[in-house]
Amino acid sequence: MHWRVTNETRQRLLADRAERAESFVQRFQGLMGRASLPMGAGMHIEPCDSIHTFFMRIPIDVAFLDAEGRIVKQLSALPPWRATAIYRRARSVLELPSGVLQASGTQEGDRLVFAPAEPAGA
Repeated sequence: MHWRVTNETRQRLLADRAERAESFVQRFQGLMGRASLPMGAGMHIEPCDSIHTFFMRIPIDVAFLDAEGRIVKQLSALPPWRATAIYRRARSVLELPSGVLQASGTQEGDRLVFAPAEPAGA
């Protein structure tokens, strides 16, 4: 299932095909090994309070979210082979193509909402 992610604060669509990683294996693998992350795509990892970009080939935008979906920390264009700090208030993280957060005007404190995406052709 894919998810539609909207910045409710700014009324901006961030992704319309975000995946959700909830199992240990899904969370561990995340976006590792992918050659690209197209606009509209993303990865929501839950639970999660820190990430790494080891074995990744692309920079990503990252939004750490609290239990209510508010951004407690965001990182733009996080390059491969990095690790973030642990953000104690974070309960999940949204990984997006590099540039999405800046282009949408998204800022720390904004609230993101997740809704099931409409299936293709619906």
